[in-house]
Amino acid sequence: MGSPAPEGEGQGPVVIHAWSAPRSLSTSLMYSFAQRDDMEVLDEPLYANFLQVTGVDRPYREELLSKMDPDGNKVVKEAIFGPGEKTYRYCKHISKQRLPNLSSDLMKKGKHFILIRNPLNILPSFDKVVPPSFLELGIGELVSIYSELCGLGKPPPVIDADDLQREPEVVLRGLCEDLGIPFQPQMLKWEAGPKEFDGIWAPWWYRSVHKSTGFSKFRQYPSTFPFALYDLLEQSLPFYNMLKRQVRGTIGSQQPLLPDPPLPVPANKKILVWVGDELLPRDSAKVSVFDSVVQGGDAVWEGLRIYDGKVFKLDEHLDRLFDSAKAMAFSNVPTRDWIKDAVFKTLIANGMFNNAHIRLTLTRGKKVTSGMSPAFNLYGCALIVLAEWKPPVYNNSHGIKLVTATTRRNSPNSIDSKIHHNNLINNILAKIEGNLAQAEDAIMLDKDGFVSETNATNIFMVKKGTVLTPHADYCLPGITRATVMDLVVKENFVLHERRISLSEFHAADEVWTTGTMGEITPVVMIDGREIGDGKIGPVTRQIQNAYKVLTAGQGVPIPRNGDA
Repeated sequence: MGSPAPEGEGQGPVVIHAWSAPRSLSTSLMYSFAQRDDMEVLDEPLYANFLQVTGVDRPYREELLSKMDPDGNKVVKEAIFGPGEKTYRYCKHISKQRLPNLSSDLMKKGKHFILIRNPLNILPSFDKVVPPSFLELGIGELVSIYSELCGLGKPPPVIDADDLQREPEVVLRGLCEDLGIPFQPQMLKWEAGPKEFDGIWAPWWYRSVHKSTGFSKFRQYPSTFPFALYDLLEQSLPFYNMLKRQVRGTIGSQQPLLPDPPLPVPANKKILVWVGDELLPRDSAKVSVFDSVVQGGDAVWEGLRIYDGKVFKLDEHLDRLFDSAKAMAFSNVPTRDWIKDAVFKTLIANGMFNNAHIRLTLTRGKKVTSGMSPAFNLYGCALIVLAEWKPPVYNNSHGIKLVTATTRRNSPNSIDSKIHHNNLINNILAKIEGNLAQAEDAIMLDKDGFVSETNATNIFMVKKGTVLTPHADYCLPGITRATVMDLVVKENFVLHERRISLSEFHAADEVWTTGTMGEITPVVMIDGREIGDGKIGPVTRQIQNAYKVLTAGQGVPIPRNGDA
């Protein structure tokens, strides 16, 4: 028996609109729904309207126009939403057939879902009947359909044909649940051969599906791609990927399906990132696989912090960025003004004028082929401006715990830490040790066993009122470090920069770390040893307060529209 009619849907069948591009298993899915005992199906009821309005040619054009009603609005009213004998009516639609002349009822009424397929799997067989084009493919129109339905408050379920082939029952059960209809097991099988509800175009398009009795098995390896269609692939893939992000989850992937993790700051889910020479949404902000930062960590970077409409120490950070790029022999480096402009545009576009942090990266750029040699970098440098809402990353009110890593800090004999480069394996290995010890960070020693810095910050200690910090022989001489050294002197403390052993830090009265991302962070324990009385010391608090005053008053203003 058929399912009872859902309440509130009127007298006719509940219409289920299935929107897809051609060659997307849409006919197989129509055959699947046709097996239900509560379903009638319509095969592309708007096809004649499409041919009539657009004038597009097809081998069967004249026959189709003579046998199908080309009046789209009449079809919408009488065929799609007309009376019927079953509870549900499944309408297979090809996205390009949704034309502006059609009644708004088409989108406002019924239940909708979207079937997508990777253009890599569509295009190899697409030109068997019609010459391929972006219009014929219709993936852009699928995005428009999705957007319009979201605007109507009816965001449609999106399923992927690859998932449907991998796990048809799982996908169909999920789709039925999203549509609010019961799943029926008979949806998984059908008899081979033509169907009475097939459109007259079936002999041109349905030969393969007529041989099937269920969803075809997913192919582990793709067909060889017809590279004459490479430009069309480039045009259509971004639209497919936009819709792919709306799929429940990749079914049957070789990689385990992981849920989206919560972000430390949820507002960063929707940010704009500068990549190359443009601003892009977070999920679209990517660099080429040929970029040097991917090929070998071949890039330099800076961290910037934003306070009350100003970028703190911007010029000092840019000085170091250019010094690092020069030490790395970068060529075609952007100008200082161009980089500043990109920084300001990114902050303004995101509305970030306070409590934000920027990860500023300059890569050697894209290579013409994979390989280590900078001689392959012929496109010029690439700039990334990643601005996020980010308060200080450590607990600066109560302090943090450190452990000492077995990983030693790089010697200038190998990789000079004064080059602020992206090859951070040395630091990451130490950070792993810190994570495993459940400490916030890890102290790194130099080759002689003296303290250099932590995996992420410079480090200071206080003993009997004197402030000490290690020489910057093995560590990055941080800009926040230099700022704090000046503050220590201005606050009338004695400052010594010298070699410091680990045991001296264990026995210190106070310890703190410095860095742009974390500012001034008290350390209350090192290697299980309590620092001082285990609380934030008076010198640390005084320097923290002085730093807060300094950041409130200094910095390069972020220009606003209308500024001179």
